[in-house]
Amino acid sequence: MGTAVKIPFKGTAQQKSELYKVIEENANVRGALMTVLQKAQDIYGYLPIQVQEMIADGLGLPLEDIYGVVTFYAQFSLYPRGRNIVSVCMGTACYVKGAGDLYNDLCERLKIKDGECTPDGKWSLDACRCVGACGLAPLIIINGDPYGRISVSDIAEILKKYD
Repeated sequence: MGTAVKIPFKGTAQQKSELYKVIEENANVRGALMTVLQKAQDIYGYLPIQVQEMIADGLGLPLEDIYGVVTFYAQFSLYPRGRNIVSVCMGTACYVKGAGDLYNDLCERLKIKDGECTPDGKWSLDACRCVGACGLAPLIIINGDPYGRISVSDIAEILKKYD
């Protein structure tokens, strides 16, 4: 498996302006952190430390509090997301039927691991909890498209659909 690639933060002046507008609109609203984080992720696509610092400064909160919320909730990502998002269900039924092998193959094939994005920005990979489609185990989801009852030998053909 490849080494994790650090993708530099590339925020634009327009994104920064949009974020500061959101922060300003919510600066005096009690409990607005989740709203600000959600809108920040909509603006940037993820929540790198640079964005968390802007939010902490703008809302007058410790960076540790921001980071704690971002890392607690699965809806937030610390890393850029690829154009194609691959999720491997690791719920019990999927895992028992080979999801671990699917995940390992995807890690090797894409040269990334959980939560990472390929350097070209094409793919990101997540291991997720049960998605409630146990009858289709093992299951992967690519950009919302489910692929169930698959094996490692099916992965190359499935990925080709997203090239």
